[in-house]
This record gives sequence, structure tokens and C-alpha cells, in this order.
Amino acid sequence: MMRSLYSGVSGLQNHQTRMDVIGHNISNVNTIGFKRDRVNFQDMLSQTLQGAARPTEELGGVNPIQVGLGMSIAAIDTIHTQGALQSTGVATDIAIKGSGFFVLRRGEQEFFTRAGAFGLDENGTLVNPANGLRVQGWMTQVIDGIEIINTSADTTDLIIPIGGKDPAFATTEVRLACNLDKRLAEIPEGAGLGMILENTWTVDKTIFDAFGTKHTMSIDFTKVPGEPNRWNAQIFINRNAEIDTNTAVNEEGNTFILEFGNDGLLLAAEDGQGNIVNEGILQLAISFDVPETSIPPGEESVRQTFNLTLGEIGSATNTVTQFAERSSTRAFWQNGYTLGYLENFRIDSTGIITGVFSNGTNRPIGQIALANFVNPGGLYKVGGTMFVRTNNSGFADIGVSGVAGRGSFIAGTLEMSNVDLADQFVDMIVTQRGFQANSRTIQTSDQMLQEILTLKR
Repeated sequence: MMRSLYSGVSGLQNHQTRMDVIGHNISNVNTIGFKRDRVNFQDMLSQTLQGAARPTEELGGVNPIQVGLGMSIAAIDTIHTQGALQSTGVATDIAIKGSGFFVLRRGEQEFFTRAGAFGLDENGTLVNPANGLRVQGWMTQVIDGIEIINTSADTTDLIIPIGGKDPAFATTEVRLACNLDKRLAEIPEGAGLGMILENTWTVDKTIFDAFGTKHTMSIDFTKVPGEPNRWNAQIFINRNAEIDTNTAVNEEGNTFILEFGNDGLLLAAEDGQGNIVNEGILQLAISFDVPETSIPPGEESVRQTFNLTLGEIGSATNTVTQFAERSSTRAFWQNGYTLGYLENFRIDSTGIITGVFSNGTNRPIGQIALANFVNPGGLYKVGGTMFVRTNNSGFADIGVSGVAGRGSFIAGTLEMSNVDLADQFVDMIVTQRGFQANSRTIQTSDQMLQEILTLKR
């Protein structure tokens, strides 16, 4: 008789725990990045009244006779399914689509979360503004003039220096892709200035020195008399400047010759000394004096050198060509720029943070890290929609998104709670009925005990 009382009590207690979990889920229905919990029940040990017996020659086998002693909680699981995504338009709001967790740090302690409502502190550090924990990733490094993000290194704080300077960078390469009209007339000896100007095609491009000062590169193309597939080119930096910049091709003279095949494609380039380049990508070294410079004061001006890329032999893509079509002015790319300030930034699906500078440059600032676990259900909740690792979760596999099963990022979006209210209300009804049924077990057992006590009367 007492067994049924204690079984009923265990049912009441554990259904109350289930109701607590349901209440916790419903209270977090609008908590960003929240993952709902689920309660699983199991029966408790059973009291054996008679053991099992194997069959004999005279009798068959006998099953055991056992009386259960109630129920207990088997597990309270965290369900890491994807929550709905809500667009916010805030640049620092980030959602994870797929598996993975943001990595946050306080000192040497790491935390993991799906809540991506981040912001910047006064130092430009990407943080969770609710608790100040710093978002982890990798900052861009400049090695031998090349910007790289070393994702194999340990993670660090991500700093986005809004208003920070992007130093001026001197032009080191200019790429041409113009067309020179094959129908353009040759200039005979003794021709007047008017005819020379009429039959000369000029390409202009702005370039920069190390101070960020703008200079104009001009190239005049004219046909070589008597050679229909050869063109003379004369290059100037600041053509009309008061002080000559001493522009030179391969440090000797400011002229070179282009040679084309009968198909209109580039064959070779020849500098003023007769040096010919006729393989692969054609480049000529252009140098000039940078105005208003001297090292030390009183000595010659600083000379700047950049590569003039004419294109690839035998190719019409981004290469100087000679077709019977109007000449085009197209120096389509140069890599110099003036001083700029970081005005804005954006985050792509791989977590790369790209800075947008006032000088028109876009460059990577860093990349957000993403952590994955063999058993995310083994993580330990510490509040604030955050987790820490445990012995059963496994170590955090931290890396870039889209690799080894990790999800991707969506900027300007937040992941909402994965709590389904309809599902929770149904569980609430079932839990309430289970609680009521167990209370009836206790009431009925009490009435039966009362009947036993009245037998003496």
C-alpha cells in the first residue's frame, strides 16, 4: 500500500519539474539565441516479489513478478535546433545559420552562445553589450605587404577602429586595356601639330605617391610610319607641371613601342634601349621624380617606380589590342590611394569583417570565429544565453564558418528562440493531466488505508 503512495509522490515531484522546464521555455519564447529544454522520464527500480524460473520437464518457465517503485527524470536535454531568423538591419547583429557557436571571452575563460546581438565599445572592440564579453576571431595581419587572416592561430579580440586612418599608399602597378584603332592614319615626317594631335590617341590615369598626392599619368600612342602593326608610345607624369618629373621607361627615356599580330592581339613591347619583352604578361617599369621631396634636404627628389602592365601575349581580355574599332581610353586599374578614414564596415557569410574607407578602399579587418562540438547537448548553461564546455561536450573545434560542419553567418539578422508555443502548450496539458493522475493515486491509496484502519470497528 505504501508503495503506491511513494510512486504517486515521485510522479507529482517529477511532473512538477517538467512543468518548471515548460515554464522556463515559455518565459524565453522571445529570448534571442535561446535553445529549449525537454524532460525525459524513466521508471525507477522495481521490487521483485518472485524471480524468473526456467522451464523443466514437468513445468514451463515462470516470469518474474515485480512491483514498480515510481518514476524519475532520465534527462533534461537542450534541443539545439535552428531558431527562426529575424532581420534587424543592425550591422553588428549576426545570426548563425546551421551549427556552431560564437566564441566570447572574459580574461582566459571562454563562453559559447548563439545570441549574436553584438556592438562596439569605446575602443572599437566587438562585444556583447549586455555583459561586456568580447567576441573572438582573427585580426588581419600585413606580412611582406600582403594582408592575410591567419585562421590557424589562436583567436583574439576583434577591434573595428571606426574613424581610424588608412595610410596613403603609393601606386605600384597600373593596368591598361585600351584599344588602338588600326584605321588611325600614320603621321608622316614633317607633319604639322594639328595632324599629330588628330592622329595621336592619349590614355590618362590618376596615380598616387607615398603621400597620397595625385599625379596624372598620360600615354600618347601614334603609329610607327611604314609599320602598320607597331605603335610608338610616349609616357608623361604631370605633363604640364612647372617642374619636370623626369619620367622614364626602364630608367632610360620615356618612350616604348608596342607590336601587334595580324589578329590584333599584343605580341611584344620594346623600350627605348631596344629591350624586348615578348612572353607572358608584358610589364614595363615606369619611374618619375616625386615633387617636393628630398632625402636629406637639399639632395635629389625621391623617385617612385611602378609597373605598367600592358596585358598578356595573345589575349584580348584586359590587354591592349589593335582592332579596326574606335580607340578606347581604358587604364582600368591602379592600386594606389590617398589617406582615408574607416567610415563603415560589413560582415559577410564567412564572418570576414570588411572596412569601408573614405578613400574608396575596402579591406578586411578580421574574421569572426565559429566553434563546434561533438556533443553540444553536453554543454553547461551559465546564464545570459551562454554555455561553457564540460567533460561530455568535448573540446571546442574553433575555426572558420562553412568548414567541418560549421554553419554560416547572416549579418543584420538575429536568431530567435526555438521554442514552439503550440508544442509547449500541448506539453503543459499532458503534464497537468499527469500531475492530476498522480495526485489521484495518492488520494485513492489514502482512502484504501483508511478502510484498513476501520476494519477494527
